[in-house]
Amino acid sequence: MKKNLYLYLFIFSLLINIFTYMYFSNRLAFEEKRNTSVSGKIKKLEDSLAVNKDLLERANYFSLNQNLNARNYFRDQDADQIAIKVRDGLYKLNNNEAGNPLITYPSINNAPFRINKIKVLNNRWVIADFTDGKMWGEVLIKYFIEDNGEVSYETVETLVHTHSMY
Repeated sequence: MKKNLYLYLFIFSLLINIFTYMYFSNRLAFEEKRNTSVSGKIKKLEDSLAVNKDLLERANYFSLNQNLNARNYFRDQDADQIAIKVRDGLYKLNNNEAGNPLITYPSINNAPFRINKIKVLNNRWVIADFTDGKMWGEVLIKYFIEDNGEVSYETVETLVHTHSMY
């Protein structure tokens, strides 16, 4: 009987050792595979991030923030604050009942044209998107910072697209 008990214990310990060995060897292979997979995903994310960063830099090439010469033009002034002042002034002109006076087209659909989005390109120009709810277009605006700090605007060119938005 003791002999059988020792035989069972030996077989049981042998099985435990085999299962333990298999577990740890498979776990090591699994961890290596997972690390390789994660490393590959990280590399893809880094590549994607680099591509998106490049696209963003290209998209913002014509902007006050990226244009060092335009920022230097405002020597002692904060260019970001000027851009905000220019933007707010353009949006304030939307309050006119006849629409924004910088948009040289008359009302087409009995609704005034109003500026939706703007981008300050440099120390002199702004491009803006406008709509009346059905038609839309773009306007290139020249802006000036007067000696008293006020901003004045002048329309350079306006374009209305001939097809409607809806």
